[in-house]
Amino acid sequence: MPKPKSSPSHRKSKPAAQPRHRLRRRFVVSLIKIGIVTTFFWSLIGAAYYAWATRFDLKTIHEMNERSVIFDHEGKYYSRLAGENREVVPFDKVSNYFINALISREDTRFYQHHGVDPIGVARAIFRNLFMGGFREGASTITQQLARNSFPLGGKNLHRKLIEAALAFRIETELSKEEILEGYLNRIYFGSGTYGIEAASQTYFGKPASKLNLQESAALAGLIRSPNRFSPLNNPEGCIRERNTVLGRMLQLGLVTNLEYEDALASPLVAMPLTKTSPEQNWAMDAILRELDLVLEPGQMGAAGGLKIYTTIDGPLQVAAETAVQTRLLQVEAQPGYPHKPMADFASAILDHEKSAPYLQSAAIALDNKTGGIRAIVGGRDYDKSKFHRAIYGKRQAGSVVKPFVYACAFEAGMPPDESISDNRIQPGDIPQKFGRYDPSNSDNTYRGIQPAGEGLIDSRNTMSVRVGMRAGLDRIADKVALAGLAEKPPRFPSICLGTFETSLKDLTAAYTAFATGGVKLQPYLIDRVIDDSGAVLYKSTRGRLPILQPAAAQATAALLEKVVERGTASHAHEYGLTGYGAGKTGTTNNFLDAWFVGFDSHLTCGVWVGFDKPRPIRPGGYGGALALPIWVDIIEAAKRSN
Repeated sequence: MPKPKSSPSHRKSKPAAQPRHRLRRRFVVSLIKIGIVTTFFWSLIGAAYYAWATRFDLKTIHEMNERSVIFDHEGKYYSRLAGENREVVPFDKVSNYFINALISREDTRFYQHHGVDPIGVARAIFRNLFMGGFREGASTITQQLARNSFPLGGKNLHRKLIEAALAFRIETELSKEEILEGYLNRIYFGSGTYGIEAASQTYFGKPASKLNLQESAALAGLIRSPNRFSPLNNPEGCIRERNTVLGRMLQLGLVTNLEYEDALASPLVAMPLTKTSPEQNWAMDAILRELDLVLEPGQMGAAGGLKIYTTIDGPLQVAAETAVQTRLLQVEAQPGYPHKPMADFASAILDHEKSAPYLQSAAIALDNKTGGIRAIVGGRDYDKSKFHRAIYGKRQAGSVVKPFVYACAFEAGMPPDESISDNRIQPGDIPQKFGRYDPSNSDNTYRGIQPAGEGLIDSRNTMSVRVGMRAGLDRIADKVALAGLAEKPPRFPSICLGTFETSLKDLTAAYTAFATGGVKLQPYLIDRVIDDSGAVLYKSTRGRLPILQPAAAQATAALLEKVVERGTASHAHEYGLTGYGAGKTGTTNNFLDAWFVGFDSHLTCGVWVGFDKPRPIRPGGYGGALALPIWVDIIEAAKRSN
């Protein structure tokens, strides 16, 4: 019998085989759907972040604080004002070697991408998401510029996304050169320097436009870790990074094999470590004070960028400060010095900036051609007492006023060889309306009849009073006022011996008339100020005021030369003076103040020594013993710096 067929309801069914091409199609469709959803998702995110990025003002990229630079009398860098140590330069003022080194180091596809390197971003996102934390940035130069120019938040995915969107916008609105210019002026290069110009000047003493290949590679190698690879702190590490950059430049074809080998073999010669923070000394104090006077409110500008050309001589300033400190230490170390030395107050906190309990001094040196201040010292210790004694200290002038007394007499017709008595003042020598006035000579001796000039050479008080009476007290008082020594000097015989107060700055400025043949030079520190656009905000007028007849000034200067040769300053050559010098010592009653003001062929220099709260310095504390040695040190230091 034939085998019965099984019922369909009892038959086991088999699925129909699916063609392979149909499976592949479904898989592709699924991928496309996922891609569309993902693309749509990231497009929404991208659009949102780009909209956020449009809120930033791209002008900020090129608006950065720039240092206000202070230059010395030769136009060399001296110091800067507070703020970031940066000097903004245009793209075309930077060596092409550095541009290529920068791109090789930081962003080799800089000229190909549009602000974001997709491969780098994907790699960074993967590592940051799956390895935990923030391990890699992979930022392009444009992204770094965005991050350095705007506050974008901390190290997280959100910051990376806004950074990428902002970089895309930057690339859309700025040229590649504008992006590079903003970047190379913003980045930090270590040692307190921002931007390529400040870095080039600090490390290699040259403008960024003059950087050679190996210097450019070294600076590009600093960017990722400026302090760690500084050529000043770690020259070996800097050379390793330099060589890495050079190798990358060779791979990219940006240098030839010969250039690579030459640069690799070149020694890295960096400048000695220089102070990039603002100077804090008497010269800077005076410069800032004068800036406040010569600039209008608001001209300083919070962003800086000023070029301030001064008259200061950096090495001479250091020498003047050293001379004050060294010579006063010697005075304090002398046997029988009756006061506590400065060293005893090393840990003391002064209760008032004007009152230092130890011996003080001030000094100022003026250029004989212009009146420019080459050096200025306001005391021994700027950190402990910032009272500027050279400018604001008012003390009795004493015998340093005598040259003006004699010059007035010469203008009145008295020749330097006219006979004048050195005896005690007698009744009738002085009009009765002035009462009894009988000053003594410092050595308590009286030499009888002498040529008038000897009274100035040896600083004879009795002779100087008689010469003053010969000149006329009103003439002397008017001359003192004209010279700027005092506004209302006393019109009494005591004016001949300097019984009025003046400042060292005013006194030294008045003495320039003897060095110039009768013209007082207005002392100044700021020669000119130029803003970041090149506009001149201020230019010194170099004031000149005739105060003495030329013949009288020259006759007095000849006597002041003899003061140094054989008079009260005759020890000048023992202290180290070489060549020509002229000037006048000054000592006030009871040795409260010691002065020396004088000049050579280049400088007029004044020195004061005394206590802030007047008291006798020491027995025999004459200007020729205390102030003259400091003056000699400054004059000789100026000769060495010329």
